[in-house]
Amino acid sequence: MVEQTEQEAGRTGIYLSPMAQRRAEFADACASLFARLHLADSADVAASLLARAQPDLLVIDLDRFEPSIDLDALGDLVSRRAGLPTLLLCPFGGAGWLPELMARGPVGYAVTPLDAAALRAAVEVRLAAPDAAGAAADAVDLRTLLDLRARVQAAVIDAEDAHTLSEALCAALCAWPGVLHAGVFLLKDGNDLQLVAQQGPDGLLLGALLQRTDRLLQAPLRHAFPGLLAAAGGVAALVEAPEQPGEPALAAGLRAHGVAQALGLPIPADGPGAPRGALSLLFGAARAFSIDEWNTLLDVARLAALGLRHAALGQENDHLLARLTYISTTDALTGVANRRHGEELLDKEIKRARRYRVPLALLSFDIDRFKAVNDTYGYPVGDVALRTVADTARAVLRASDILVRSGGEEFHIIAPHTSAIDGLKMAEKVRVAIEQAEIPGCDHVTVSLGVAQLGDQESGDSLTQRADAALARAKRAGRNCVELAMQ
Repeated sequence: MVEQTEQEAGRTGIYLSPMAQRRAEFADACASLFARLHLADSADVAASLLARAQPDLLVIDLDRFEPSIDLDALGDLVSRRAGLPTLLLCPFGGAGWLPELMARGPVGYAVTPLDAAALRAAVEVRLAAPDAAGAAADAVDLRTLLDLRARVQAAVIDAEDAHTLSEALCAALCAWPGVLHAGVFLLKDGNDLQLVAQQGPDGLLLGALLQRTDRLLQAPLRHAFPGLLAAAGGVAALVEAPEQPGEPALAAGLRAHGVAQALGLPIPADGPGAPRGALSLLFGAARAFSIDEWNTLLDVARLAALGLRHAALGQENDHLLARLTYISTTDALTGVANRRHGEELLDKEIKRARRYRVPLALLSFDIDRFKAVNDTYGYPVGDVALRTVADTARAVLRASDILVRSGGEEFHIIAPHTSAIDGLKMAEKVRVAIEQAEIPGCDHVTVSLGVAQLGDQESGDSLTQRADAALARAKRAGRNCVELAMQ
């Protein structure tokens, strides 16, 4: 039987846990440290005991309590202590409890699971140094917290996309004293959690430790690594020793790289639902976080969420701008350049041709007797004919050539580095290809084409008029033919 010291003979304590087995285990490990140890199975029972007399130590085992249900009751117990020694036993996957309860009053904490010897040691430490929580808070260098916050804010402001933001966040977190490695996990494509950035010493690679870098919510170690736990559950996760989650291979890998403690912080979503991902911090030495440090770390996670929202909005704006540009420059039916955009492109090609002294040709064509197609087969078939003609013409053009729908059944082809003779050859290829193309609903159509080469001092309007005049001559010549414009 363990004999009590004179100091222990006068101590009283309260241990709160809703689980009978945990209460029995605590009594076996720590009852000898107290003259009287009360075991409470609910917050109400603990509150009644506190109302009768304040013990030397209140121990709250948070396992199996639910923050959404029990936070107020447990927070009230901490507040009632008014600074008297309180020890929180926090499961490693539920570290979100800690800043919430630390905000209600000074507390110490230990992360569970703990074996009997470690549990007894944690209680002894708290009994021996009842003001340890206040002393730890006083020891925090607020300048390092302000510096961390400033670095993260700069990363959020400067980042252009999620990847660059994640890399900047890792750099900012690694600059905080004690951080050995930082990583960022983000949800991609719905439920695919990916490691998108990390920074740390050579050889310490999370992909190797976790056995993958994507689909991490399905990873075998998702229940054991704090970063994955935080991303999956939306609650901070903390292990004070790599062995606590019960994965020997993971613990050995972390220890081999000098990791003594790991923290995962969820990056909150815009609203209800799963978080956007998580921040992972690996420390070279175990440390207890003060309320100021917890608040700073949670602010960092919120800033990361803000930066990701801004990056996503930036990408959405880019996509929207690209879509608006496409709509404003593209013919909706055929997918080729519309008339206004075609005029702009022709002016640019004319300037380029004059600058580099290379030829430029403009081909003008339209579908022969297109009104008869619409009248005979209907407008839907007419639309199919227009799309088929545009697709067929594009298929025989070079990558540098530009097809423009200038109106109705009329098209232009801007052909850089093309002389009049080469333009005639191109026009003939287009004519033959379209004549042979099959069009559902009306068999075949033909086109008439005019070709003009840019003159030395000619404007875009003049070049277009000459090409259109050549097209008109082709129609008068019997259609389904090519005519060269006169100078």
